[in-house]
Amino acid sequence: MLKLIRRLERKDYIIAMFVSFLVIFSVFLDLRLPEYMSEITRLVQTEESTMNEILNAGGKMILCAVFSLVCTICVGLLTSWLAARFSRFMRREVFKKVEDFGIAEIKKFSTSSLITRTTNDVTQMEMFIAMGLQLLIKAPVMAVWALIKILGKSGELSLITATGVVIIVVTNLFIISRVTPRFSIIQKLTDKLNGVTRESLIGIRVVHAFNAEKFMEKRFNDVNDELTGIHLKITKTFALMDPIMNFVMHFQHLGIYVVGAFIILRSGMMDKITIFSNMVVFSSYGMQVIISFLMLTMIFMFLPRAKVSANRINEVLEEDVSIISGTFHGKTAEVGTVEFKDVSFKYPDADEYVLKNISFKVNKGETIAFIGSTGSGKSTLINLVPRLYDATDGVVLVDGVDVKEYDLKELNNRIGYIPQTAVMFMDTVEGNISYGDNGKEKPSLNKIKEAVEVAQAKDFVEKMDKGYQSMVARGGTNVSGGQKQRLSIARAIARDPEIYIFDDSFSALDYETDAKLRKALKKYTKDATSLIVAQRIGTIMNADQIIVLDKGECVGVGKHKDLLKTCKVYKEIALSQLSEEELENA
Repeated sequence: MLKLIRRLERKDYIIAMFVSFLVIFSVFLDLRLPEYMSEITRLVQTEESTMNEILNAGGKMILCAVFSLVCTICVGLLTSWLAARFSRFMRREVFKKVEDFGIAEIKKFSTSSLITRTTNDVTQMEMFIAMGLQLLIKAPVMAVWALIKILGKSGELSLITATGVVIIVVTNLFIISRVTPRFSIIQKLTDKLNGVTRESLIGIRVVHAFNAEKFMEKRFNDVNDELTGIHLKITKTFALMDPIMNFVMHFQHLGIYVVGAFIILRSGMMDKITIFSNMVVFSSYGMQVIISFLMLTMIFMFLPRAKVSANRINEVLEEDVSIISGTFHGKTAEVGTVEFKDVSFKYPDADEYVLKNISFKVNKGETIAFIGSTGSGKSTLINLVPRLYDATDGVVLVDGVDVKEYDLKELNNRIGYIPQTAVMFMDTVEGNISYGDNGKEKPSLNKIKEAVEVAQAKDFVEKMDKGYQSMVARGGTNVSGGQKQRLSIARAIARDPEIYIFDDSFSALDYETDAKLRKALKKYTKDATSLIVAQRIGTIMNADQIIVLDKGECVGVGKHKDLLKTCKVYKEIALSQLSEEELENA
């Protein structure tokens, strides 16, 4: 938790110090009240005292109470403001860190867990700071100060207060030992609950199509019931605190007056007024001590969960990022080239290599295609170019420079990446296509229209209610799969990159649209390099170079007609899609 607090700005520390001063001043004022009360008690029972003296002591009591109230209000406002600032700062830090994560880190934490850490865990920390900053300072200061005030006044009365303190401390230690392990379970179950809910919402169409509502309800209820059960156990444990605290408070209050009464009976007439006055003071200070420990009890209710949440946030902030940006900027000797030199790759913590000894080079203006059966490593291979992963062995070069040496922004500015699953944001068509920063000016509307036309999306975009200003729903749920792919391709075209990466980006298109799009792309991207992953032979047969992958190994390199003669795997894929006559006439 201290690691997170150290991340705060200097301004926050100054405010925290000012809050600490206000809390200590408020405690000082609160502890002055019993002294004035004792003075009033003595004055009332003394014949020589005057009304002005009593009113003067009462006036001081009122001033102390008013100033204490003002301090408490200021402390409440400042701590709430500081807690909100801390919460905003932590959410921003976690979000910035997650933005730097590679795919490996995202898979390690899971999306639902990262959502919980950014929201629920940060909220737990915010609640703890809002409550704890006041109570953590006030409780120990008040307890120690009150004990000093009553120290040596009466051994019997001190013993009553000490007994109450011991009972409270033992109760707190018992409760903390019981609930702390369960709070970490709660946060993990919250992650799981978010994950199940998220799956149900994302896959709502499939759930309805397969009548799986009952199954998903059962999955949700199982996690929900488990989470509720842990919450109930914690609540029942904390429920012990209330009766014990009430018992201690009333036991102390009654005990002080009962013992005090016996002490007064044993005393002479002249000492009785002083003893009674001290007893009133002792009762007030003893109650302050108990209240201090009650405040600590409230902190202990928040501390275990806040500690668990702080550790979970720290896990994200301290996670080592696998993809570290280089420093290379500027011009290169080559332009638009991609080269693999003996590249092998295996996923983190995996034993087997997904890619083995892949070597090729593609020059500016050329098109290279990758084909193979499912799981052969096609998508993994091209994901090494924009550094979604880093090669385990060998070197990947872009424009003659190792991709690991590039500043990540510089590398990405050279690439137009169209992923396997088209991603649409909740924005206008124009906003989705002009999305991102490629180191140049934002594409103009004319440039966007040109990109849309090349991507064969003009017909359906211009038929939408507001054309290019029409809203696309989150995830593109208001457009078809093929339309999403075409908008995704238009987004890459609008960047004017040196290198295009198409990761099976034509799979949702019909054959006619696919052919038109490839023809328009070939003309438009004649000066750019294209890397295409595809399942269809028709999509790649005109590529300058085709690489055939099988179980992560390169089993064929060449043009379409050459591979039909020399590569058995390629021929089998081709014959599974087209007849021999169609292949001969292609």
